[in-house]
Amino acid sequence: MVYFGPSGNSDSFYAEGHKASLEMPKWLKGRGLNAYEYQCSKGVKVSKETANKLGNEAKENGILLSIHSPYYINLATDDEEKRLKSVDYIMQTLRAADNMGAERIVVHSGSCAKIDRLVALEYAKKTLAMARDAAKDEGLLHIHICPETMGKINQLGDLDEVMELCLVDDTFLPAIDFGHLNARTFGGLKAKEDFRHIFDTIENKLGFDRLNIFHSHFSKIEYTVPGGEKKHLTFEDEVYGPDFQYVAELVYEKNISPVFICESDGTMAEDAKKMQEMYLKLGGK
Repeated sequence: MVYFGPSGNSDSFYAEGHKASLEMPKWLKGRGLNAYEYQCSKGVKVSKETANKLGNEAKENGILLSIHSPYYINLATDDEEKRLKSVDYIMQTLRAADNMGAERIVVHSGSCAKIDRLVALEYAKKTLAMARDAAKDEGLLHIHICPETMGKINQLGDLDEVMELCLVDDTFLPAIDFGHLNARTFGGLKAKEDFRHIFDTIENKLGFDRLNIFHSHFSKIEYTVPGGEKKHLTFEDEVYGPDFQYVAELVYEKNISPVFICESDGTMAEDAKKMQEMYLKLGGK
Protein backbone atom coordinates (compact mmCIF):
# COMPACT_ATOMS: atom_id res chain seq x y z
CA MET A 1 0.00 0.00 0.00
CA VAL A 2 1.13 3.54 -0.77
CA TYR A 3 0.37 6.13 1.91
CA PHE A 4 -0.79 9.70 1.32
CA GLY A 5 -1.50 12.46 3.80
CA PRO A 6 -0.71 16.00 4.97
CA SER A 7 2.03 17.58 7.00
CA GLY A 8 0.09 19.28 9.77
CA ASN A 9 -3.47 20.55 9.42
CA SER A 10 -4.97 22.12 6.30
CA ASP A 11 -6.71 25.49 6.41
CA SER A 12 -9.94 23.68 5.53
CA PHE A 13 -9.68 21.60 8.72
CA TYR A 14 -9.93 24.76 10.81
CA ALA A 15 -12.46 26.39 8.48
CA GLU A 16 -14.80 23.49 9.21
CA GLY A 17 -14.62 24.28 12.93
CA HIS A 18 -12.04 21.73 14.02
CA LYS A 19 -9.40 22.79 16.50
CA ALA A 20 -7.42 19.83 17.85
CA SER A 21 -5.03 17.54 15.99
CA LEU A 22 -6.72 14.65 17.81
CA GLU A 23 -9.55 15.14 15.32
CA MET A 24 -7.28 14.75 12.30
CA PRO A 25 -7.25 10.94 11.91
CA LYS A 26 -11.04 10.70 11.60
CA TRP A 27 -11.09 13.79 9.35
CA LEU A 28 -8.46 12.27 7.07
CA LYS A 29 -10.20 8.90 6.92
CA GLY A 30 -13.33 10.71 5.75
CA ARG A 31 -11.32 12.02 2.82
CA GLY A 32 -9.84 8.67 1.92
CA LEU A 33 -6.31 9.54 3.08
CA ASN A 34 -4.18 7.21 5.19
CA ALA A 35 -1.16 9.13 6.55
CA TYR A 36 -0.51 12.11 8.82
CA GLU A 37 2.72 13.85 9.82
CA TYR A 38 2.47 15.45 13.25
CA GLN A 39 4.47 18.64 13.55
CA CYS A 40 7.06 19.10 16.30
CA SER A 41 8.95 21.57 14.14
CA LYS A 42 8.98 24.23 16.87
CA GLY A 43 9.73 21.81 19.69
CA VAL A 44 8.47 18.52 21.11
CA LYS A 45 5.63 19.77 23.28
CA VAL A 46 3.10 16.94 22.96
CA SER A 47 2.34 15.20 26.28
CA LYS A 48 2.43 11.44 26.64
CA GLU A 49 -1.33 11.43 27.26
CA THR A 50 -2.09 13.40 24.10
CA ALA A 51 0.34 11.30 22.08
CA ASN A 52 -1.35 8.13 23.29
CA LYS A 53 -4.77 9.51 22.36
CA LEU A 54 -3.60 10.55 18.90
CA GLY A 55 -2.07 7.13 18.39
CA ASN A 56 -5.33 5.43 19.34
CA GLU A 57 -7.30 7.68 16.98
CA ALA A 58 -4.85 6.95 14.18
CA LYS A 59 -5.08 3.21 14.74
CA GLU A 60 -8.88 3.26 14.79
CA ASN A 61 -8.99 5.22 11.53
CA GLY A 62 -6.21 3.45 9.64
CA ILE A 63 -3.81 6.40 9.60
CA LEU A 64 -0.03 5.89 9.46
CA LEU A 65 1.70 8.43 11.72
CA SER A 66 5.06 10.13 11.38
CA ILE A 67 6.56 13.13 13.21
CA HIS A 68 8.63 16.05 11.93
CA SER A 69 11.36 16.79 14.47
CA PRO A 70 12.35 20.38 15.45
CA TYR A 71 13.61 22.59 12.63
CA TYR A 72 16.47 23.90 14.76
CA ILE A 73 18.28 20.56 14.80
CA ASN A 74 21.74 20.98 13.29
CA LEU A 75 23.67 17.76 12.80
CA ALA A 76 26.42 19.40 10.77
CA THR A 77 27.68 22.22 12.98
CA ASP A 78 31.22 22.31 14.33
CA ASP A 79 29.76 23.36 17.70
CA GLU A 80 29.81 20.19 19.82
CA GLU A 81 27.27 21.56 22.31
CA LYS A 82 24.77 22.18 19.52
CA ARG A 83 25.32 18.69 18.14
CA LEU A 84 24.65 17.18 21.56
CA LYS A 85 21.49 19.26 21.87
CA SER A 86 20.44 17.99 18.44
CA VAL A 87 20.81 14.41 19.68
CA ASP A 88 18.56 15.33 22.60
CA TYR A 89 15.94 16.84 20.26
CA ILE A 90 15.99 13.67 18.17
CA MET A 91 15.52 11.57 21.30
CA GLN A 92 12.61 13.75 22.43
CA THR A 93 10.99 13.22 19.04
CA LEU A 94 11.60 9.47 19.14
CA ARG A 95 9.97 9.23 22.57
CA ALA A 96 6.94 11.18 21.33
CA ALA A 97 6.76 8.91 18.29
CA ASP A 98 6.87 5.85 20.52
CA ASN A 99 4.07 7.25 22.67
CA MET A 100 1.80 7.75 19.64
CA GLY A 101 2.85 4.66 17.70
CA ALA A 102 4.46 6.66 14.89
CA GLU A 103 6.80 4.59 12.74
CA ARG A 104 9.20 7.30 11.55
CA ILE A 105 10.58 10.74 12.34
CA VAL A 106 11.93 13.27 9.83
CA VAL A 107 15.18 15.08 10.66
CA HIS A 108 16.79 18.14 9.06
CA SER A 109 20.56 17.97 8.80
CA GLY A 110 21.17 21.71 9.22
CA SER A 111 23.33 24.34 7.57
CA CYS A 112 26.90 23.91 6.39
CA ALA A 113 27.53 27.58 7.19
CA LYS A 114 31.20 28.22 6.41
CA ILE A 115 32.27 24.62 6.93
CA ASP A 116 33.46 22.52 3.99
CA ARG A 117 30.59 20.25 2.89
CA LEU A 118 32.60 17.06 3.38
CA VAL A 119 33.57 18.12 6.90
CA ALA A 120 29.95 19.05 7.67
CA LEU A 121 28.82 15.65 6.36
CA GLU A 122 31.24 13.87 8.70
CA TYR A 123 29.93 15.88 11.66
CA ALA A 124 26.36 14.97 10.68
CA LYS A 125 27.17 11.26 10.36
CA LYS A 126 28.81 11.23 13.80
CA THR A 127 25.83 13.09 15.33
CA LEU A 128 23.37 10.60 13.82
CA ALA A 129 25.51 7.73 15.08
CA MET A 130 25.23 9.18 18.61
CA ALA A 131 21.47 9.46 18.18
CA ARG A 132 21.35 5.88 16.93
CA ASP A 133 23.27 4.66 19.98
CA ALA A 134 21.01 6.60 22.34
CA ALA A 135 17.93 5.22 20.59
CA LYS A 136 19.31 1.70 20.95
CA ASP A 137 19.90 2.23 24.66
CA GLU A 138 16.23 3.24 25.11
CA GLY A 139 14.84 0.51 22.87
CA LEU A 140 13.66 2.94 20.19
CA LEU A 141 15.39 1.57 17.09
CA HIS A 142 12.04 0.28 15.79
CA ILE A 143 11.29 3.89 14.82
CA HIS A 144 12.95 4.97 11.58
CA ILE A 145 15.06 8.14 11.63
CA CYS A 146 14.60 9.78 8.22
CA PRO A 147 17.23 12.35 7.16
CA GLU A 148 15.60 14.79 4.73
CA THR A 149 16.82 16.23 1.44
CA MET A 150 16.94 20.01 1.81
CA GLY A 151 15.99 22.85 -0.53
CA LYS A 152 18.54 25.59 0.19
CA ILE A 153 21.99 25.39 -1.31
CA ASN A 154 23.74 26.24 1.98
CA GLN A 155 22.01 23.37 3.77
CA LEU A 156 23.51 19.91 4.03
CA GLY A 157 21.15 17.49 2.35
CA ASP A 158 21.46 16.99 -1.37
CA LEU A 159 20.52 13.52 -2.62
CA ASP A 160 23.99 12.00 -2.30
CA GLU A 161 24.52 13.50 1.17
CA VAL A 162 21.26 12.02 2.41
CA MET A 163 22.30 8.63 1.04
CA GLU A 164 25.51 8.90 3.09
CA LEU A 165 23.55 9.82 6.22
CA CYS A 166 21.26 6.82 5.75
CA LEU A 167 24.26 4.51 5.56
CA VAL A 168 24.97 5.27 9.23
CA ASP A 169 22.40 2.64 10.18
CA ASP A 170 20.24 0.09 8.36
CA THR A 171 17.14 1.37 10.18
CA PHE A 172 17.46 4.87 8.67
CA LEU A 173 15.19 5.76 5.74
CA PRO A 174 15.65 8.66 3.34
CA ALA A 175 13.05 11.43 3.48
CA ILE A 176 13.04 12.46 -0.16
CA ASP A 177 11.56 15.92 -0.56
CA PHE A 178 11.05 16.25 -4.31
CA GLY A 179 10.18 19.93 -4.02
CA HIS A 180 13.43 20.58 -2.17
CA LEU A 181 15.47 18.68 -4.74
CA ASN A 182 13.78 20.59 -7.54
CA ALA A 183 14.48 23.89 -5.77
CA ARG A 184 18.14 23.21 -5.04
CA THR A 185 18.67 22.19 -8.71
CA PHE A 186 16.80 25.31 -9.91
CA GLY A 187 14.02 23.35 -11.58
CA GLY A 188 16.08 20.29 -12.44
CA LEU A 189 13.22 17.79 -12.05
CA LYS A 190 11.46 17.99 -15.40
CA ALA A 191 11.62 14.73 -17.34
CA LYS A 192 10.72 11.29 -16.07
CA GLU A 193 14.39 10.31 -16.20
CA ASP A 194 15.19 13.06 -13.69
CA PHE A 195 12.89 11.38 -11.19
CA ARG A 196 14.05 7.88 -12.17
CA HIS A 197 17.60 8.92 -11.24
CA ILE A 198 16.41 9.60 -7.68
CA PHE A 199 14.73 6.21 -7.39
CA ASP A 200 17.73 4.43 -8.89
CA THR A 201 20.12 6.23 -6.54
CA ILE A 202 18.14 5.14 -3.48
CA GLU A 203 18.05 1.53 -4.68
CA ASN A 204 21.71 1.42 -5.68
CA LYS A 205 22.97 3.05 -2.48
CA LEU A 206 20.55 1.67 0.12
CA GLY A 207 18.95 -1.37 -1.50
CA PHE A 208 15.44 -2.21 -2.66
CA ASP A 209 14.09 -2.82 0.84
CA ARG A 210 14.61 0.82 1.80
CA LEU A 211 13.46 2.11 -1.59
CA ASN A 212 10.29 0.10 -1.07
CA ILE A 213 9.27 2.03 2.05
CA PHE A 214 11.09 5.37 1.70
CA HIS A 215 9.56 8.48 3.24
CA SER A 216 8.74 11.48 1.08
CA HIS A 217 7.63 15.08 1.24
CA PHE A 218 6.07 16.66 -1.81
CA SER A 219 5.04 20.19 -2.68
CA LYS A 220 5.63 22.80 -5.34
CA ILE A 221 8.29 25.26 -4.16
CA GLU A 222 9.35 28.67 -5.39
CA TYR A 223 13.13 29.04 -5.58
CA THR A 224 15.77 31.65 -6.31
CA VAL A 225 19.14 31.46 -8.01
CA PRO A 226 21.60 30.86 -6.42
CA GLY A 227 19.89 30.36 -3.03
CA GLY A 228 17.43 27.57 -3.77
CA GLU A 229 14.19 27.12 -1.80
CA LYS A 230 12.19 30.28 -1.08
CA LYS A 231 8.52 29.45 -0.47
CA HIS A 232 6.12 26.50 -0.43
CA LEU A 233 3.27 26.84 -2.91
CA THR A 234 0.10 24.88 -3.75
CA PHE A 235 -0.69 22.58 -6.65
CA GLU A 236 -2.40 25.54 -8.34
CA ASP A 237 1.04 26.91 -9.20
CA GLU A 238 2.03 26.35 -12.83
CA VAL A 239 5.48 27.95 -12.74
CA TYR A 240 7.82 26.16 -10.34
CA GLY A 241 6.92 22.50 -10.02
CA PRO A 242 7.75 19.71 -9.66
CA ASP A 243 4.94 17.57 -11.12
CA PHE A 244 3.89 14.49 -9.14
CA GLN A 245 2.78 12.51 -12.21
CA TYR A 246 6.18 11.01 -12.97
CA VAL A 247 6.66 10.07 -9.31
CA ALA A 248 3.29 8.28 -9.32
CA GLU A 249 4.23 6.40 -12.48
CA LEU A 250 7.57 5.24 -11.08
CA VAL A 251 6.00 4.10 -7.80
CA TYR A 252 3.43 2.11 -9.76
CA GLU A 253 5.98 0.61 -12.16
CA LYS A 254 8.29 -0.43 -9.34
CA ASN A 255 5.38 -1.70 -7.21
CA ILE A 256 6.71 -0.08 -4.04
CA SER A 257 5.01 1.28 -0.91
CA PRO A 258 6.44 4.65 0.14
CA VAL A 259 4.80 7.28 2.36
CA PHE A 260 3.97 10.62 0.70
CA ILE A 261 3.42 13.62 2.96
CA CYS A 262 2.21 16.78 1.24
CA GLU A 263 3.62 20.11 2.43
CA SER A 264 1.61 22.50 0.24
CA ASP A 265 0.92 25.94 1.67
CA GLY A 266 -2.41 25.54 3.49
CA THR A 267 -3.82 22.89 1.12
CA MET A 268 -1.82 19.91 2.33
CA ALA A 269 -4.73 17.47 2.61
CA GLU A 270 -6.35 18.60 -0.64
CA ASP A 271 -3.13 18.27 -2.61
CA ALA A 272 -2.30 14.94 -0.93
CA LYS A 273 -5.65 13.74 -2.26
CA LYS A 274 -4.70 14.90 -5.76
CA MET A 275 -1.45 12.93 -5.48
CA GLN A 276 -3.35 9.85 -4.36
CA GLU A 277 -5.79 10.17 -7.25
CA MET A 278 -2.93 10.40 -9.75
CA TYR A 279 -1.55 7.14 -8.39
CA LEU A 280 -4.90 5.34 -8.23
CA LYS A 281 -5.70 6.27 -11.84
CA LEU A 282 -2.66 4.23 -12.86
CA GLY A 283 -4.16 1.17 -11.18
CA GLY A 284 -2.26 1.45 -7.93
CA LYS A 285 -3.53 0.33 -4.53
